[in-house]
Amino acid sequence: MTNATTPKIKGPGFAEFVCLIAIMMALNALAIDAMLPALPAIGADLGVVHENTRQWIITAYLLGFGVAQLAYGPLSDRYGRKSVLLSGIGIYVTFSVVAAFSHSFALLLLARVGMGIGVAATRVLAVSIVRDRYEGRTMARVMSLSFLVFLGVPILAPTVGQLILLIGPWQWIFWLFALFGAGFMIWAGLRLPETLHPEDRREIRLSPIVEAFTQALTNRQAMGYTLAMTFIVGGLFGFINSAQQIFFDIFKAPQLFTTVFALVACGIAVSSLLNSQLVEKLGSRMISHSALLGFIFFSLIHAGVSLSGHDNIWTFSILQGCKMFCFGLVAGNFGSMAMEPMGHIAGTASSVQGFISTIVGALLGFAIGQSFNGTTVPLTVGFALLAITGLVLVLWAEKGKLFKARHSSHKPVT
Repeated sequence: MTNATTPKIKGPGFAEFVCLIAIMMALNALAIDAMLPALPAIGADLGVVHENTRQWIITAYLLGFGVAQLAYGPLSDRYGRKSVLLSGIGIYVTFSVVAAFSHSFALLLLARVGMGIGVAATRVLAVSIVRDRYEGRTMARVMSLSFLVFLGVPILAPTVGQLILLIGPWQWIFWLFALFGAGFMIWAGLRLPETLHPEDRREIRLSPIVEAFTQALTNRQAMGYTLAMTFIVGGLFGFINSAQQIFFDIFKAPQLFTTVFALVACGIAVSSLLNSQLVEKLGSRMISHSALLGFIFFSLIHAGVSLSGHDNIWTFSILQGCKMFCFGLVAGNFGSMAMEPMGHIAGTASSVQGFISTIVGALLGFAIGQSFNGTTVPLTVGFALLAITGLVLVLWAEKGKLFKARHSSHKPVT
């Protein structure tokens, strides 16, 4: 099996490569989380009457992000990873500037869709580039370490957004997005090699594309873990949509929003670091399946606390942090196991999986957010239902067995 020090494709060293992938992923997280403190100011400035309507600023971005992934997979399999990645980042930077000049809510939403369309390249290409260079448990380790670095963004992004609001208008946040994206374009353009082998390039013809999409959609392991991750991510999007209103309207503690949000995100960071240290020893299935059961356990407890009317800022923060700790042990491993059988069509498979997890997850999260009724019940009950559904899908993927691979002959065993 390829190890971390002997990648299949030459290029940056292991540490720089992990940072490149992490920053690539962080562009997406920054565009979501830095917006959260600004939602009230944007709503007031652009005449948004209903608070729940502001959630479209998040969801419009996610819908553009999800749909565009279907195109980036075949494009990257035909033209290579690097050129497609840089083109996508260019679109992201352009629409960030458009958003900064938006004077209506409709134009802002259009710009957010455009930003999502551009940065969708990072979702497809991050996974594909890692899959081009590494495989098996080493791939899971790279993804986990990248996820750890990337998580510094959601930890810090709301605070960054809040600090910008203290010195300038909300439009300055979009200028930050544009500058961050342009900086990454320069770094990737100079340091990231083309990782797609010439012999693996696939022509853009209907028949091969349909064949690749069919393979991606019909592989039991790939789809089982993709769908399971979709429902888990739906809960996360529900939290992102609802978090600002929960802290501002329910707990009456807007001053604690960025701090608690950062602490909750730290739960994911800590578990991702732990996963990177343990995954090659214990395997992806042992870690992620155990974490999924823990995720369900804490979700059910939180739902019970909320339904009983005893949820407060402390119980919410602690239990949400526990759920996010489990999420960090699930996310990278589920993604790696979904891609494991898809190496020969990594770009297309990544786009299909990203499309499903983002679009369906965004709609599930939006449904949770739109159900906000002045309590934490919609969010906590939503988390519990989605977590249980995720377990059902994992059991389907593994034919009813947890903690070990279905086929003992499969290599690398995870």
